[in-house]
Amino acid sequence: MAELHIYNVLVRPVVTEKATMLNEASNKYVFEVSQKANKAQIKEAVEIIFDLEGKVKKVNTMIVPAKRGQRGRRSYMRSKQWKKAIVTLVDGATIELFNV
Repeated sequence: MAELHIYNVLVRPVVTEKATMLNEASNKYVFEVSQKANKAQIKEAVEIIFDLEGKVKKVNTMIVPAKRGQRGRRSYMRSKQWKKAIVTLVDGATIELFNV
């Protein structure tokens, strides 16, 4: 299996009300990541892309299940399954992308 390139690990930042509250309260940042990425790859990608060498404290990952919808008797997929990573940084470190 081919290894993921570092810029293919992070798909997009997740900017929601809950993610913003996590950021402000406990210095945590939320990203959508590749389903094939593991915690070590996610940590390395965040440290290199955002220039935070050694400042990533912890990485939590979870699979967000697909959402199903229904129109009458027919059901369909409203959204696909995706993987979410919550990255905790050490105190004093920030990612400027989220603080604009």
